[in-house]
Amino acid sequence: MSHNLVWHSHPVDQQVRAEQKSQRPMVIWFTGLSASGKSTIAGALEQILTRQGYHTYLLDGDNVRHGLCRDLGFADADRQENIRRVGEVAKLMADAGLIVLAAFISPFRADRRLVREILPEGQFVEVFVDTPLAVCRARDPKGLYARAERGEIRQFTGIDSPYETPERPEVRISAGDLSVAEAVNQLLAYLHEVDALRAGYQPVAHEA
Repeated sequence: MSHNLVWHSHPVDQQVRAEQKSQRPMVIWFTGLSASGKSTIAGALEQILTRQGYHTYLLDGDNVRHGLCRDLGFADADRQENIRRVGEVAKLMADAGLIVLAAFISPFRADRRLVREILPEGQFVEVFVDTPLAVCRARDPKGLYARAERGEIRQFTGIDSPYETPERPEVRISAGDLSVAEAVNQLLAYLHEVDALRAGYQPVAHEA
């Protein structure tokens, strides 16, 4: 970084933007193995929050790699840079007053900690979508585990690249045992408990 750069403060800051939207900005970070259900749960939560009048944005791992991170591969250094970029984008969105949902494998604790540390205290919510590897393999909606096991994909998390489980996530979802609606209700209950939602939120109807 150049020593000639100076941070320029502006009169319209995060507090002003948050008050305009009547909400508490935050980054809800979903981490877990491929096919654990991160994107599905994040998308369902965003639908509910949007219906209830909150201003949100969902950052999805695959979608980001189509644009912002299209130049990155899946070596450890590329994965770290991917999360660093996403973390900076999420920080800007939270500064705009948004509730940001980020669904990324983000396999390394140090990278998730970096995102937590660049955000104001209390604005990073780590959600561990804890789905057993066997369940993720059985789902395999994109056929990625099968390809990795055949050696067609290298450095695939859970096969030949490690996943470091969160040590103290704000929320742990046993996604192999819960429906999407139950997972969303668990998240809504947590957000209500920490006073992140306006009073009067409604739980999601359970799936049949």
